[in-house]
Amino acid sequence: MRKLGIVILSFILIISVARAQTKPDSTIKAKAKPDSVAKTQSKADSTIAAGPRRTLDKIAAVVGNSPILLSDIETQYAQYLVQGNQPNPDMKCRILQSLLTQKLLAQQAIIDSIEVKDDEVDNSVDRRMREMTQRAGGQEKLEAFLGRSVIQYKDEIRPDMKEQMVAQKMQQHITEKVNVTPQDVKAYFDKIPKDSLPSFNKEIEVGEIVFQPKLSKEEKELYKQKAEELRERIKKGEDFGTLARLYSQDPGSAPDGGDLGFADRSTFVKEFTANAFKLKAGEISPVFETDFGFHFLQVIERRGEQVHVRHILISPAITQASLDRAKVYADSIYNVLMKNKKIDFSSAAAYYSDNKDTKYNGGMMLNAENVQNRSTYIPTDKLDPKVALVTDTMKIGSISKPELFTDAAGKKSYKILYLKSATSAHKANLEQDFPKIKDYAYEDKNNRIVSQWFEKRRKETFIKIDPEYQTCDVLKKWVVSPATTAQVKP
Repeated sequence: MRKLGIVILSFILIISVARAQTKPDSTIKAKAKPDSVAKTQSKADSTIAAGPRRTLDKIAAVVGNSPILLSDIETQYAQYLVQGNQPNPDMKCRILQSLLTQKLLAQQAIIDSIEVKDDEVDNSVDRRMREMTQRAGGQEKLEAFLGRSVIQYKDEIRPDMKEQMVAQKMQQHITEKVNVTPQDVKAYFDKIPKDSLPSFNKEIEVGEIVFQPKLSKEEKELYKQKAEELRERIKKGEDFGTLARLYSQDPGSAPDGGDLGFADRSTFVKEFTANAFKLKAGEISPVFETDFGFHFLQVIERRGEQVHVRHILISPAITQASLDRAKVYADSIYNVLMKNKKIDFSSAAAYYSDNKDTKYNGGMMLNAENVQNRSTYIPTDKLDPKVALVTDTMKIGSISKPELFTDAAGKKSYKILYLKSATSAHKANLEQDFPKIKDYAYEDKNNRIVSQWFEKRRKETFIKIDPEYQTCDVLKKWVVSPATTAQVKP
């Protein structure tokens, strides 16, 4: 039930493109080696270069008037290995496939006037660099690995990032009017061989009312004072980045000295945005509170509607007294729900729950693997084990007594659970599984439309592929069309 379309851009998004690397400025330990050095290096202790040893200018393919260099493929393959993946010669074929599809989509986007804004590209580049900085263990280590400054590297990858984004937007444009009717869903289901019908595990729909422990003003004061003291130390001359690494409780930015990179107003919670966008470069904000704790920040640079900031976060620790208060409150709400059957769970969740992700959804939890479609059907093997344990003893339509839960981050809260529905493990059928089958039918139709689009454009577009890659299975359709029979000379 998966066709060509589902993978048409998958490899465009998973590999960071870095061009113009002319020598390896640093090496990284790896479990396996690139093909070109595998015979000469020890299997026990191999290293792979951060990039190609020389710039390769051989043309691997041409799409319309856009060449794809062999160095583009080799660079992406080197980065694929750097990320810890095992050597796989087929990956080079897939990388070229992704570049061919990217070029084809981007060229059509120009014709159809599909564009992305510069600030969108800048945001994507900044996000990519933050991720790479975190993986490298800081900006200095990243720059040592790249052999260039972060600013230089951002300038190098920006054109490729923009082309990727344009290609994505073009594919969305191709499928934007796709929809499926109930008749389409039935027709799709009827075509599935009976012995190939998917099986679904036991699933439940479960709601929650969450009671998070809240500190009193007096309990919070100690943490606010700690943030104030750190702010004063910085104002007296101590280094912001050093104190952030030592004391900030934001795990995402503390290793980078509190640096959050460039971001727009939609990136942060409202209290953080209000402080970040009213300061000038170099200024430090007062201590302020958000749901995460007490912060203060420094603006490093302003650029239009984007701001580059760093911050220090001090998160208050939950006390036993605050947990006890949450328990008492949760018990009182449970008693109200049990005594007054006219109060439905959805309304109670919207009014009482502290979980902003579920309270406006009638308290219903979403399937984390199908959030895009906002599915509330959750396989029991994907549930929090304690939620699964509690709901396993409940009847449909019942609510549980408040229970203490601890999430993946170690935060504790009391929850009242509501079991809305439960289905046993079974083979797919339209009566029980119409929403899921509709998703499959929609995906299948999308894939067919994208595949048809590519089939047509391949025949209409001048494409050449180097003989080295013409034997790749994933590129067979690109090679056999009349437009691709010519070969590129080395």
